[in-house]
Order: sequence, then C-alpha cells, then structure tokens
Amino acid sequence: MTELPTMIARKEGRVGRLTFNRTAALNALDHEMAAVIEDALDRWRNDAEVAAVLIDAAGDRAFCAGGDIAAIYHEGRKGDFEIGPRFWRDEYRMNAKIAEYPKPIVAFMQGFVMGGGVGVGGHASHRIVGDSTQIAMPETGIGLIPDVGGTLILARAPGHVGEYLGLTGGRIGAADAIYAGFADLYVPEAEWEALKAQLIATGDPGILPPGGQPAQPGQLAAQRAEIDAAFGAPDLHAILAALEASGTEFAAAALKTLRRNSALSEAATLALVRMTRANPTIRAALENEFRFTLRAVEHAEFLEGVRAQIIDKDRKPQWKYTHDTLPDAAVAALLAPLPAQWRIDFADA
Repeated sequence: MTELPTMIARKEGRVGRLTFNRTAALNALDHEMAAVIEDALDRWRNDAEVAAVLIDAAGDRAFCAGGDIAAIYHEGRKGDFEIGPRFWRDEYRMNAKIAEYPKPIVAFMQGFVMGGGVGVGGHASHRIVGDSTQIAMPETGIGLIPDVGGTLILARAPGHVGEYLGLTGGRIGAADAIYAGFADLYVPEAEWEALKAQLIATGDPGILPPGGQPAQPGQLAAQRAEIDAAFGAPDLHAILAALEASGTEFAAAALKTLRRNSALSEAATLALVRMTRANPTIRAALENEFRFTLRAVEHAEFLEGVRAQIIDKDRKPQWKYTHDTLPDAAVAALLAPLPAQWRIDFADA
C-alpha cells in the first residue's frame, strides 16, 4: 500500500488543494513539505483550471503545530549552522508567495496553529478558524523569535497586543485570533466539509458565510488597556517594570512567562515587531526575521531552548542571559543586516 506524502498537493474541481498529512507529528512543517507548497503555488499561478487554493490539514488535533526543528537541533549540535538557515530561507520565500498570491487562498485552521503553521495559514487571503483552534507564536520559549512573517501579523495587531503575544507566546482561541488579526472568519467546524465541497465546485470564496461568534469569547479586548499600558513601554526593562508596578493578576501571569522564556529572544522580538510596524510588508518582515534566525543556531539560545522544551523535555532551559545581564550588543549582533549571500530571493514570489 502506497503511503501518502506528508504534504498532499492536487487539483480538485476548481481549486488547487494542499493538505497537511503528518498527523503523528501534529502536521509539523519540514523542508520537503515547504518545497511541495511552493512548487504547487508556482504551478497553479497561471493554471486556468485553478481559480483558488484551498489549504487544510488531516486530523483534528492540528492544522500545523510548527516547524520541524529537531533536525536543525541535531545538526547544530554537530556544528552544522547552515541547515537551519537554508530551511528558513526557503520557507520564508514560500510564506511570501502565499501572502502575495494573485489568486484567493482559503485556509481552514483547526487545532494547533503555531509557528510554521501561522506562516502557511496566517498569510492566506481567507483564514477560517473554529472552536478547536489554538494559535500561538511561542518562539521566545525556545530561544527563537516569531518568524515566518509572524512579526507582520503582530505589528498590525491592535495597540500593543502584538508585543504582548510575541514576547509571551500566548495561546489564543478563535475569537482572539480574529481580534488580533491572525484569522478572518469563525465557522463551526461541523460546517467545514460542506464549505470545502462548495469551494472545490466553484473556486469562489464568495460562497463563504459572513461568519458567526465563537462559543468561547476572547479575552484580549478586555485586557487591551493593561496590555497597552505595559507592552507599549519603550524597551523590555520598562515593560517588566510596568508589569511589576501593576500588581494585577494579568501582570503577574505575564511576568511569570517573561521570566521563564529567553530574555535575548524577547528583546529581539520586541525590536522586530517595531521594525516591521515601521515598514509593514511581508518581505520586510521576513528579511528582518531572517537576520535573527540566520544566526540563531550558532549565536542565540536556540539549541538550549529546543533541548529543554523538545529534546530532553525537562522544561528547564539554562539561558545564557537573564533580563539583568542581557547586553544590548548581543541583541544588536543578532539583528545586524543580512550578509549578501544570505538574502532571500523573492524574485518569483
């Protein structure tokens, strides 16, 4: 019996359809899967039979729970600091193609949608979520930064919600995903298959309903004043000071998370979200993010973060820096302009 690929690309009716099919790994995105997505988008761009693209995922636990970073970790431990950048550079080019695609792209995002999953579904033109959806950019917990164009979504979020979600890696449901700009439309998941069938038959996203209200209400709008008061501060130290002075339950929870995650990644994330807010395009966001991820395996805290959270799972990373010892120069070095040989080729995006 032939085993289906981990990313299934095919034409059905009037759409090109991409389906994550790696359920045992929560549909984690690897280099080969990213290449399949990009190749399909290139083929369908000028295909008159394809009026729209549909992206979905097998299983009910995850649309895509992130990028497959275990291989990057293991090769990095051996001294190969280029396997990660090669993957990220190709992945980012694919992310840009989704964001800039000339045809509608409809993404149905159930379950976990994190990291690399946001890079695929979060840049579609029509982003559908349901009651099981849990979206997050949790990279500061593994010594990385929100990437795959995530800083663009964070930069466009209301007020300073982007800084809050980017620094803490907070997980949000459907209502907050729509509020923060990670999704467009809530539809009960029981209705998704019928919608997909209509989309396949017509190739017209106009068949999508106006959307309803998620069963679980969001929290971000109610927390907005507290979020803006703290996460609108000029730097990471000022954010921590504002939260400490606040003394609320929200502030205590945020502080606990910030103290647990990588201070280096948090400071870089704060800078990146604000860099992208000043130039809010997908290409600028990806190029800025690649400044960090290019150097992350060798010079940041990525290897230790992945060891603690994914490999050994002791959840006790031994970070190189604390908030008190983090030098500005370390952040600046990771965010220095890209070397010419590592520029992302967006020519065909």
